[in-house]
Amino acid sequence: MSEKPKTKNFAEKVFGSEENSAASLGEKKLNKYSNIAVKMFHTSVLSTKEMMLPAVGQFATKMTWSIGLYRTLYFVNVLKIDMVYVTAILALISIYDVLNNPLMGAVYDKTRTRWGKSRPYIMFTAVPYFLSTAMLYSGAMFLGDSSGNDPKKIVFVFVMLFVQETFSTIYTIPRDNLVTLQSANPKDRITVGLLVEYIGELGSQLIYVIFPPLMELNNKGYIDFDLSTLYMVLATVSAIIGCTSNIAMAIGCRERIVLQPKPAPVSKSIFYVLKNKYALRNFIADFSVSWWSDGGYSWDVVTQQEIFGGSIPSFIAYLPNNVFNTLSVAFIPSFQKLFKNNNKRAVVALRIWDIFSVVGMVALGWNLVDNKWAIIAVYAIFYGLNGLNNGPANVFEAELRREINDYTEYVTGERPDGTVNILTDLIKKVTQPINAVLTIVLFKWSGYDATIPMLPWSQGSKLIYQKVFFLFTGVSIIPNIIRMIPYIFYDLEGEKRERMYIALNERRALVAKEQENEQMNEMIDEMSEMLESEQ
Repeated sequence: MSEKPKTKNFAEKVFGSEENSAASLGEKKLNKYSNIAVKMFHTSVLSTKEMMLPAVGQFATKMTWSIGLYRTLYFVNVLKIDMVYVTAILALISIYDVLNNPLMGAVYDKTRTRWGKSRPYIMFTAVPYFLSTAMLYSGAMFLGDSSGNDPKKIVFVFVMLFVQETFSTIYTIPRDNLVTLQSANPKDRITVGLLVEYIGELGSQLIYVIFPPLMELNNKGYIDFDLSTLYMVLATVSAIIGCTSNIAMAIGCRERIVLQPKPAPVSKSIFYVLKNKYALRNFIADFSVSWWSDGGYSWDVVTQQEIFGGSIPSFIAYLPNNVFNTLSVAFIPSFQKLFKNNNKRAVVALRIWDIFSVVGMVALGWNLVDNKWAIIAVYAIFYGLNGLNNGPANVFEAELRREINDYTEYVTGERPDGTVNILTDLIKKVTQPINAVLTIVLFKWSGYDATIPMLPWSQGSKLIYQKVFFLFTGVSIIPNIIRMIPYIFYDLEGEKRERMYIALNERRALVAKEQENEQMNEMIDEMSEMLESEQ
């Protein structure tokens, strides 16, 4: 008498592996691909071009993002649109964003082309994204000197933000996932992540070096510089670099990771976070602090202009971090050796380091806020100390997050990179009212009067500036501690991590064979030849 198949209980159905995943397929099916799986995990395959092109694309993206930090200033001070209309436009775009992101995530997850999964989107959506951004910040040049609330200006801003947000979503999700699809080798991914992080940071720094000093000189009456021209030039430069680099990236970067040919339904894939205990812990941590706020104001600008005393003293305060931030790249091999290539230990230790820097900054700076050069020295020392580990911390954490996403593919057989964050994003929207209330409470708690021009010590109160300095530097301590907790329990390390990747790559090879995937077979031959030549 044959045995009845064992019925899975609820926990096994929700948290157990899917039947066609690498975690559940039998060794008999997977072992025949063990050699190529080991090679995929241990062999670097990316060319210098494939490492540099994503980084150049990130340079332009970070430039565009940094210009966006000053977009409200552009709408109100340059286009002269009333803040009520600006707030209404941004609220409508935010509502649209809630609908746009899940839709694009679902479409991206179902994409399978002979060009790959990410490259077609990067090829055809980077141009409209960067061009719409350039047009948005060039509006003052052709809208004329009509009244600030001219309907033409309001419609123009809404339409351009709508177009920009649409193509930003379509472009960003594939671009962020391209590195994972390029190579299964951790060294490759860490190297690309490092280049993307630091060349992208140069794009941000370029905007920060140019924009705030010119704004300060204008405010103090030293120069009469046309800000509309500045916005147009910076946005146009970032658009030119962004369009050319992203097209080059789509053409020059190969996708070597072969995925399941028929993806799971969206209704199922959004719950795959439940099958990934590591992602689930991160989700709980993020949700628990999604209501957190810093008061919702530009406390960095207030600190620079009113406490530090302007652009030159602020430059001195930021100088150690800017220098050490770049030099920290050189420390990555040392930290890899120190933590024995264990990303979890490295991330936890380096994030504790960051928390210590913030605590020291707030504790020593609280009573010195009325002593200009003393508070600059405190900030420079502790922010510089924070910068010493930025390179290793950012790169190791990025790879740790990729491992967590890879674990989803390991236990489910699917890679829902586009839809896996839908629940997180929606729940954050649910907690936004709490965030808004906390923003109002913290702003009132600060006692800061935003109607007073930003000039050194213009508020005239030590207590107000103590609170401003805390909102700028220390309010993130609690969320950062909570977000670090899941990493303490992360156990996908050592042999367990390597076994997961071997099984995952075995399944990828199996899927490629079942599809008779020519690109995968070429890659297998290429890697075999490479290993033979090295031997």
